[in-house]
Amino acid sequence: MWLLWIAVALAVFKGLAHQEIFTIGWVAQLSWWWVLGLFGATAAWWAYADASGLTRRKAQERMDERRQERQRKAREALGSTGQQRRK
Repeated sequence: MWLLWIAVALAVFKGLAHQEIFTIGWVAQLSWWWVLGLFGATAAWWAYADASGLTRRKAQERMDERRQERQRKAREALGSTGQQRRK
């Protein structure tokens, strides 16, 4: 996602430099191909992440963490945190 934000920021700065509204020296001299290349790299990364299962794996990890947190809170609410033992 950070690659997309960099690409968008460069495109905005490059567009503003092209309109002569706001100019950052090195961005104004930067070729549009570099900016478009970052968008292409972002698309390639997303395609790889989806094809390799990375996106799904990260989503599953987040769901597992949420489930474990819910279970922990439910145990605390019931008072059975494992600290007490029945005889």
